[in-house]
Amino acid sequence: MSRRAALLLTAALALPGLALAQTVDSGPIDPARLSEITRVLASDEFLGRAPGGPAEQKTTDYIAGQFKALGLEPAGDAGAYTQKVPLVHTRIDGPVAMSFSTAGGAMTLAQGDQAQVMTLLPVDKVAIKDAPLVFVGYGVSAPERGWDDFKGVDLKGKVAVFLISDPDLEAEAGEPAYGKFGGKAATYYARWTYKYEEAVRRGAVGALIVHETLGAGYGWSTVKASNGEGYDIVRADPAKEKLQLQGWIQRDVAVDLFKRSGLDFEALKRSARDPSFKPVALKGAAFSAAYKVAHEPMVSHNVVARLPGSTHADESIMYAAHWDAYGVGAPDAQGKTIRAGAADDAIGVAGVIEVARAFKQGPAPQRSIVFAAWTGEERGLLGSEYYAVKAGDAALGKMAANYTLDVLQTAGPAKDIVLVGAGQNELEQGLAKAAAAQGRTVTPDAKPERALFYRADHFSLAKRGVPVLLVMGLGGGADLLNGGRAAGDAWVADYTSRCYHQPCDAWSADWDLRGAAQDVALVYEAGKAIANSRVWPDWNAGSEFKPVRAESASQRK
Repeated sequence: MSRRAALLLTAALALPGLALAQTVDSGPIDPARLSEITRVLASDEFLGRAPGGPAEQKTTDYIAGQFKALGLEPAGDAGAYTQKVPLVHTRIDGPVAMSFSTAGGAMTLAQGDQAQVMTLLPVDKVAIKDAPLVFVGYGVSAPERGWDDFKGVDLKGKVAVFLISDPDLEAEAGEPAYGKFGGKAATYYARWTYKYEEAVRRGAVGALIVHETLGAGYGWSTVKASNGEGYDIVRADPAKEKLQLQGWIQRDVAVDLFKRSGLDFEALKRSARDPSFKPVALKGAAFSAAYKVAHEPMVSHNVVARLPGSTHADESIMYAAHWDAYGVGAPDAQGKTIRAGAADDAIGVAGVIEVARAFKQGPAPQRSIVFAAWTGEERGLLGSEYYAVKAGDAALGKMAANYTLDVLQTAGPAKDIVLVGAGQNELEQGLAKAAAAQGRTVTPDAKPERALFYRADHFSLAKRGVPVLLVMGLGGGADLLNGGRAAGDAWVADYTSRCYHQPCDAWSADWDLRGAAQDVALVYEAGKAIANSRVWPDWNAGSEFKPVRAESASQRK
């Protein structure tokens, strides 16, 4: 028996209920090691791995220890494996006074019911008095698509009112927006983060997004879950990058507000699906809000290591996952309080460590490989954002690819891998080639309107032009060897309904990680091919990130 066959047999025997006839080859990625690393990180002693929490150092020490044991170079601060990530934690302190004044009478808004607002500025209070309201449609400025919702409107001192998603989500055939933004597949212009960024760039004091479940991808209960609390990285001039007030209003509130201002919400929503749309002032309407803000600094840490390239060490490939979860919370129905984040995303960290092990077993790659475990993903992609800011344009311009692992499926081997964000860039060709070598295929995300592509750490690098690829088991059910697509869909539905961000997301000895190991092996093989080449993958035509990447073209040989 060969050494590989023996390893596969050992892994197979370690997995409960596994028929040896179904043993699959995941190359150097070992399902048993994925399971063990996940078991450790998701154990009770790690207390749900909250950033800045009581078990953060234990978490980062464990991951750094794994990198060190493999012989990787530290790539954090001053020769360490960790990188300090200064954060600011803000929360509304006390009641919120919030209202619209309109020609049709005053509208008092209840925080959490009619509206949900917050601030990421480290200030003691927010006080907005009678700020004019301007409806800016979807708030999209996309010159590469011939679209500008703002038309030069002055938002200084005003509150912008946005629709969620982008103009063609509900566009019908024959309408100007139809197909302009990828149809049902959300672009970055659809995301609430983009809309807040545009508002602050244009001088607004606040932004309110009209909540609709289809465009948001989640219900109002998810919106209000923040409870006025937020996190951000420490910024040199926060007021230049963050609004005094950002938040959401219920759809029926918006309809009433527009009616009291002599406007038809549905008619204006339809008009926003035309590139000729111009911002509309809500005549006679203004917004006021006042509340106290508690804010405090905190420090968390990324864990970063590096395998130097043999001939092009200044160029890199990155593999990354986030180590943070939701810490300790209210007890669930079983009385459990630790939200261990086993699938989200201890298993992703395990995958990164396994990729590092695979690279160390072979010859040194020509390009350097960077391995990262981020903090603060669950608080807004903060660890990856801080890393990207600190790395700067020069280093990111020479990063050929980022592979991010976030929630790997635990239901066994599959005939395919579901790709979130399909159609974005040329990394997909390498993934498809690696999948074919395994006898598998690549299936696009079944519900691209949920915008999962913009909700994981790879996005911090994507928006700076780095080609990225996200492996996420929530993009749709995989076509499992046992049970097919129906079984894969059932796994996704069960996980998202019961365990996502809950104590239920715990390690289990009954997991079948052969499929997860194969998925990790795919990105290992795809990245290895790029690491040993002179290829510079690019974004596809039409991607909102292609022009950003082009700005750093002179840095790449």
